[in-house]
Amino acid sequence: MAALSLDGSNPDVSLLRDINGLAKHAPRWLDRAVEVVGEYGLLLLMVLVAGWCWWRVARRGGAEAPAAVAGVVWAALAGGVSVLLNVPLRNFVDRPRPFVEHQGLDVLVRSRVHFSFVSDHAAVTMAVAVGLFLVSRKWGLAAGGIALAEGFSRVYMGVHYPTDVLGGFALGTAVALLFAPLALALLTPLASAVAASRAGVLVRVPQTAGKAAARRGEPYPEPTAADRDLAA
Repeated sequence: MAALSLDGSNPDVSLLRDINGLAKHAPRWLDRAVEVVGEYGLLLLMVLVAGWCWWRVARRGGAEAPAAVAGVVWAALAGGVSVLLNVPLRNFVDRPRPFVEHQGLDVLVRSRVHFSFVSDHAAVTMAVAVGLFLVSRKWGLAAGGIALAEGFSRVYMGVHYPTDVLGGFALGTAVALLFAPLALALLTPLASAVAASRAGVLVRVPQTAGKAAARRGEPYPEPTAADRDLAA
């Protein structure tokens, strides 16, 4: 397909040049920091947020824990599915990277894959963010902020058009929402089975009160209001 933007008065290219122009006037150390953060740092931070969310829902315990853990697992898988779906999409659109078609950009990272639409980084981070939002509004919003920062960094580095990022956000959101019912229908029973096995700590983290009650032969205590606050 033909490229989605050319140059001149095209708002996509104009916004690209405005944002990427910040890199031209920024000190070298800041550009290097954005390069590292945009390529790897924000993805790692997203992994840590998802891991922390997993820990919190597992620690919360109770009957809701398997479904919540299944939701976190789906959030991670949704990121991978987004990348897989993007492979045929970007080959079909066949849009060159901005630095291939436009001169004068301050390119911080030159990708070996010369297809621009859509951004893998934007798709992955938004898919995980939306998936986490289905589990916890608080951590989903935090992950959404990371996704927005990732999208900005890709344009700042001169490797994507703004519409590449928006397309990535749309793809990630669609994957996380549209496939969620089927994914959770499959993952929740699996999480329940794991909870009942020796690996149950991955789904329900025993708390001190729960251990003491178990030794006395009493029922495991219900989660407190503070534990349920994760879903708020």
